[in-house]
Amino acid sequence: MSTPDAPCSTLRLGAVELTLTFLLLFGVTTIVRWVIGPSAVSDALAGTRLQLLAVGVSVGVLVTALIISPLGKRSGAHMNPAISLAMWRFGVLPGRAVVPYAMGQLTGSLLGVLAARGVWGSATSAPPVAYAALQPAPGWSPTGLFLAETSCTAAIALLVGLFLSVRRLTRITPYMVGVVVCLAITLLGASTGGSANPARQFGPALAAGQPGFLWVYLLAPVLGAALAPVARDLLFARLTALRERRRPPRPARSAAPDRGSGVDR
Repeated sequence: MSTPDAPCSTLRLGAVELTLTFLLLFGVTTIVRWVIGPSAVSDALAGTRLQLLAVGVSVGVLVTALIISPLGKRSGAHMNPAISLAMWRFGVLPGRAVVPYAMGQLTGSLLGVLAARGVWGSATSAPPVAYAALQPAPGWSPTGLFLAETSCTAAIALLVGLFLSVRRLTRITPYMVGVVVCLAITLLGASTGGSANPARQFGPALAAGQPGFLWVYLLAPVLGAALAPVARDLLFARLTALRERRRPPRPARSAAPDRGSGVDR
Protein backbone atom coordinates (compact mmCIF):
# COMPACT_ATOMS: atom_id res chain seq x y z
CA MET A 1 0.00 0.00 0.00
CA SER A 2 1.32 3.39 -0.98
CA THR A 3 0.27 6.96 -1.62
CA PRO A 4 -2.01 7.13 -4.69
CA ASP A 5 -0.65 8.80 -7.81
CA ALA A 6 -1.55 12.49 -7.68
CA PRO A 7 -2.64 13.09 -11.31
CA CYS A 8 -5.53 10.61 -11.17
CA SER A 9 -8.99 11.86 -10.23
CA THR A 10 -10.80 10.29 -7.30
CA LEU A 11 -13.40 8.67 -9.58
CA ARG A 12 -10.67 7.19 -11.73
CA LEU A 13 -8.91 5.89 -8.64
CA GLY A 14 -12.21 4.40 -7.47
CA ALA A 15 -12.44 2.57 -10.80
CA VAL A 16 -8.90 1.29 -10.27
CA GLU A 17 -9.91 0.01 -6.84
CA LEU A 18 -12.93 -1.68 -8.42
CA THR A 19 -10.64 -3.50 -10.83
CA LEU A 20 -8.16 -4.52 -8.16
CA THR A 21 -10.88 -5.76 -5.80
CA PHE A 22 -12.50 -7.62 -8.69
CA LEU A 23 -9.19 -9.40 -9.31
CA LEU A 24 -8.75 -10.07 -5.59
CA LEU A 25 -12.19 -11.63 -5.09
CA PHE A 26 -12.00 -13.54 -8.35
CA GLY A 27 -8.68 -14.90 -7.14
CA VAL A 28 -9.91 -15.66 -3.61
CA THR A 29 -12.98 -17.49 -4.91
CA THR A 30 -10.84 -19.42 -7.38
CA ILE A 31 -8.37 -20.42 -4.67
CA VAL A 32 -11.15 -21.54 -2.31
CA ARG A 33 -12.87 -23.45 -5.12
CA TRP A 34 -9.75 -25.54 -5.86
CA VAL A 35 -8.24 -25.82 -2.38
CA ILE A 36 -11.40 -26.45 -0.36
CA GLY A 37 -13.88 -27.52 -3.05
CA PRO A 38 -13.83 -30.90 -4.78
CA SER A 39 -10.50 -31.23 -6.61
CA ALA A 40 -7.23 -33.14 -6.60
CA VAL A 41 -5.71 -30.27 -4.59
CA SER A 42 -8.23 -30.56 -1.76
CA ASP A 43 -7.81 -34.35 -1.75
CA ALA A 44 -4.05 -33.94 -1.33
CA LEU A 45 -4.44 -31.35 1.45
CA ALA A 46 -6.33 -33.45 3.96
CA GLY A 47 -7.32 -31.45 7.01
CA THR A 48 -8.68 -27.97 7.59
CA ARG A 49 -5.39 -26.52 8.85
CA LEU A 50 -3.45 -27.52 5.75
CA GLN A 51 -6.17 -26.18 3.49
CA LEU A 52 -6.32 -22.88 5.38
CA LEU A 53 -2.53 -22.61 5.19
CA ALA A 54 -2.67 -23.16 1.43
CA VAL A 55 -5.43 -20.58 1.05
CA GLY A 56 -3.60 -18.13 3.31
CA VAL A 57 -0.31 -18.39 1.44
CA SER A 58 -2.01 -18.13 -1.95
CA VAL A 59 -4.14 -15.13 -0.99
CA GLY A 60 -1.18 -13.43 0.70
CA VAL A 61 0.89 -13.77 -2.46
CA LEU A 62 -2.04 -12.50 -4.55
CA VAL A 63 -2.53 -9.44 -2.32
CA THR A 64 1.16 -8.55 -2.46
CA ALA A 65 1.24 -8.98 -6.24
CA LEU A 66 -1.75 -6.66 -6.67
CA ILE A 67 -0.24 -4.01 -4.39
CA ILE A 68 3.09 -3.88 -6.24
CA SER A 69 1.50 -4.12 -9.68
CA PRO A 70 1.45 -1.00 -11.90
CA LEU A 71 -2.31 -0.76 -11.38
CA GLY A 72 -1.89 -1.10 -7.62
CA LYS A 73 0.64 1.72 -7.50
CA ARG A 74 -1.88 4.08 -9.09
CA SER A 75 -4.48 3.87 -6.32
CA GLY A 76 -2.46 2.41 -3.45
CA ALA A 77 -4.26 -0.96 -3.83
CA HIS A 78 -6.33 -0.82 -0.65
CA MET A 79 -9.01 -3.28 -1.84
CA ASN A 80 -10.58 -2.78 1.57
CA PRO A 81 -12.95 0.05 2.63
CA ALA A 82 -11.63 -0.13 6.19
CA ILE A 83 -8.05 0.39 5.04
CA SER A 84 -9.14 3.32 2.85
CA LEU A 85 -10.72 4.91 5.92
CA ALA A 86 -7.55 4.35 7.94
CA MET A 87 -5.36 5.75 5.15
CA TRP A 88 -7.48 8.91 5.16
CA ARG A 89 -7.03 9.26 8.91
CA PHE A 90 -3.29 8.62 8.49
CA GLY A 91 -3.20 11.56 6.06
CA VAL A 92 -2.26 9.42 3.05
CA LEU A 93 -5.60 9.51 1.18
CA PRO A 94 -7.76 12.61 0.54
CA GLY A 95 -11.07 12.48 2.37
CA ARG A 96 -13.00 12.98 -0.88
CA ALA A 97 -11.61 9.67 -2.19
CA VAL A 98 -12.91 7.45 0.63
CA VAL A 99 -16.45 7.03 -0.73
CA PRO A 100 -15.41 6.38 -4.38
CA TYR A 101 -12.82 3.89 -3.12
CA ALA A 102 -15.36 2.07 -0.94
CA MET A 103 -18.01 1.97 -3.67
CA GLY A 104 -15.49 0.62 -6.15
CA GLN A 105 -14.25 -2.00 -3.71
CA LEU A 106 -17.71 -3.30 -2.81
CA THR A 107 -18.79 -3.37 -6.45
CA GLY A 108 -15.61 -5.16 -7.48
CA SER A 109 -16.17 -7.69 -4.71
CA LEU A 110 -19.56 -8.75 -6.05
CA LEU A 111 -18.45 -8.74 -9.69
CA GLY A 112 -15.37 -10.80 -8.84
CA VAL A 113 -17.27 -13.67 -7.24
CA LEU A 114 -19.90 -13.68 -10.00
CA ALA A 115 -17.13 -13.86 -12.60
CA ALA A 116 -15.57 -16.78 -10.74
CA ARG A 117 -18.94 -18.55 -10.79
CA GLY A 118 -19.14 -18.02 -14.53
CA VAL A 119 -15.63 -19.41 -15.09
CA TRP A 120 -15.60 -22.35 -12.66
CA GLY A 121 -19.24 -23.39 -12.78
CA SER A 122 -21.60 -24.73 -10.15
CA ALA A 123 -18.84 -26.02 -7.87
CA THR A 124 -18.21 -22.38 -6.96
CA SER A 125 -21.74 -21.82 -5.66
CA ALA A 126 -22.25 -25.21 -3.99
CA PRO A 127 -20.96 -26.09 -0.50
CA PRO A 128 -18.30 -26.17 0.80
CA VAL A 129 -17.16 -23.31 -1.46
CA ALA A 130 -20.37 -21.23 -1.49
CA TYR A 131 -18.71 -18.29 -3.28
CA ALA A 132 -15.98 -18.29 -0.58
CA ALA A 133 -18.44 -16.70 1.86
CA LEU A 134 -17.23 -16.63 5.46
CA GLN A 135 -19.04 -17.94 8.49
CA PRO A 136 -17.86 -17.94 12.11
CA ALA A 137 -17.45 -21.28 13.85
CA PRO A 138 -20.41 -22.57 15.87
CA GLY A 139 -20.66 -20.87 19.23
CA TRP A 140 -19.54 -17.45 18.11
CA SER A 141 -21.96 -14.71 19.09
CA PRO A 142 -22.33 -11.52 17.04
CA THR A 143 -20.71 -9.60 19.91
CA GLY A 144 -17.69 -11.91 20.08
CA LEU A 145 -17.28 -11.86 16.32
CA PHE A 146 -17.58 -8.07 16.28
CA LEU A 147 -14.82 -7.69 18.85
CA ALA A 148 -12.57 -10.16 17.05
CA GLU A 149 -12.99 -8.51 13.65
CA THR A 150 -12.52 -5.06 15.16
CA SER A 151 -9.31 -6.11 16.91
CA CYS A 152 -7.92 -7.90 13.85
CA THR A 153 -8.55 -4.95 11.54
CA ALA A 154 -7.19 -2.46 14.06
CA ALA A 155 -3.96 -4.48 14.33
CA ILE A 156 -3.55 -4.70 10.56
CA ALA A 157 -4.31 -1.01 9.99
CA LEU A 158 -1.96 -0.03 12.82
CA LEU A 159 0.86 -2.04 11.25
CA VAL A 160 0.22 -0.37 7.91
CA GLY A 161 0.28 3.05 9.55
CA LEU A 162 3.52 2.29 11.39
CA PHE A 163 5.27 0.93 8.31
CA LEU A 164 4.23 3.93 6.23
CA SER A 165 5.50 6.27 8.93
CA VAL A 166 9.03 4.82 8.96
CA ARG A 167 10.88 5.52 5.71
CA ARG A 168 13.03 2.40 5.75
CA LEU A 169 9.95 0.21 6.26
CA THR A 170 7.69 1.82 3.66
CA ARG A 171 9.08 -0.13 0.71
CA ILE A 172 8.40 -3.49 2.38
CA THR A 173 4.83 -2.61 3.38
CA PRO A 174 3.26 -4.69 0.53
CA TYR A 175 5.10 -7.78 1.71
CA MET A 176 4.15 -7.16 5.33
CA VAL A 177 0.49 -6.89 4.29
CA GLY A 178 0.72 -10.18 2.39
CA VAL A 179 2.22 -11.94 5.42
CA VAL A 180 -0.41 -10.50 7.78
CA VAL A 181 -3.25 -11.54 5.46
CA CYS A 182 -1.77 -15.04 5.28
CA LEU A 183 -1.57 -15.26 9.07
CA ALA A 184 -5.12 -13.95 9.56
CA ILE A 185 -6.54 -16.57 7.20
CA THR A 186 -4.43 -19.41 8.56
CA LEU A 187 -4.93 -18.67 12.26
CA LEU A 188 -8.47 -17.24 12.29
CA GLY A 189 -10.08 -18.86 9.26
CA ALA A 190 -11.51 -21.77 11.23
CA SER A 191 -12.92 -19.54 13.99
CA THR A 192 -13.92 -16.05 12.83
CA GLY A 193 -13.12 -16.35 9.14
CA GLY A 194 -10.24 -13.87 9.40
CA SER A 195 -11.83 -11.32 7.10
CA ALA A 196 -10.83 -7.86 8.42
CA ASN A 197 -12.15 -6.50 5.12
CA PRO A 198 -15.78 -5.55 4.34
CA ALA A 199 -15.15 -6.15 0.62
CA ARG A 200 -13.90 -9.68 1.33
CA GLN A 201 -17.33 -10.69 2.63
CA PHE A 202 -19.69 -8.34 0.81
CA GLY A 203 -19.76 -10.02 -2.61
CA PRO A 204 -19.51 -13.62 -1.38
CA ALA A 205 -22.26 -13.18 1.23
CA LEU A 206 -24.67 -11.58 -1.25
CA ALA A 207 -23.99 -14.17 -3.94
CA ALA A 208 -24.31 -17.07 -1.50
CA GLY A 209 -27.42 -15.65 0.20
CA GLN A 210 -25.73 -15.65 3.62
CA PRO A 211 -26.53 -12.25 5.16
CA GLY A 212 -26.60 -13.51 8.76
CA PHE A 213 -23.32 -12.05 10.03
CA LEU A 214 -22.77 -9.68 7.13
CA TRP A 215 -23.38 -6.56 9.22
CA VAL A 216 -20.59 -7.64 11.57
CA TYR A 217 -18.12 -8.26 8.75
CA LEU A 218 -19.02 -4.86 7.28
CA LEU A 219 -19.05 -2.64 10.38
CA ALA A 220 -16.47 -4.17 12.72
CA PRO A 221 -13.50 -3.61 10.35
CA VAL A 222 -14.57 0.03 9.90
CA LEU A 223 -14.46 0.56 13.67
CA GLY A 224 -11.09 -1.17 13.87
CA ALA A 225 -9.72 1.04 11.11
CA ALA A 226 -10.99 4.16 12.90
CA LEU A 227 -9.20 3.10 16.10
CA ALA A 228 -5.85 2.39 14.43
CA PRO A 229 -4.79 6.04 13.81
CA VAL A 230 -5.66 6.89 17.41
CA ALA A 231 -3.52 3.98 18.61
CA ARG A 232 -0.63 5.05 16.35
CA ASP A 233 -0.72 8.64 17.61
CA LEU A 234 -0.78 7.45 21.24
CA LEU A 235 2.12 5.09 20.55
CA PHE A 236 4.19 7.81 18.91
CA ALA A 237 3.42 10.22 21.75
CA ARG A 238 4.51 7.60 24.27
CA LEU A 239 7.74 6.89 22.38
CA THR A 240 8.50 10.60 22.12
CA ALA A 241 7.96 11.04 25.85
CA LEU A 242 10.28 8.11 26.63
CA ARG A 243 12.93 9.49 24.28
CA GLU A 244 12.77 12.88 25.95
CA ARG A 245 12.98 11.28 29.39
CA ARG A 246 16.10 9.29 28.47
CA ARG A 247 17.85 12.28 26.89
CA PRO A 248 20.62 13.55 29.20
CA PRO A 249 19.87 16.94 30.74
CA ARG A 250 21.55 19.91 29.17
CA PRO A 251 24.31 21.43 31.30
CA ALA A 252 23.30 24.62 33.04
CA ARG A 253 24.80 27.71 31.46
CA SER A 254 27.06 29.58 33.88
CA ALA A 255 26.36 33.25 34.32
CA ALA A 256 28.88 35.53 32.59
CA PRO A 257 30.95 37.65 35.01
CA ASP A 258 29.79 41.19 35.38
CA ARG A 259 32.71 43.07 33.90
CA GLY A 260 31.34 46.40 34.92
CA SER A 261 31.20 45.68 38.64
CA GLY A 262 34.88 45.33 39.35
CA VAL A 263 36.58 47.49 41.99
CA ASP A 264 38.39 50.51 40.55
CA ARG A 265 42.08 50.44 41.04
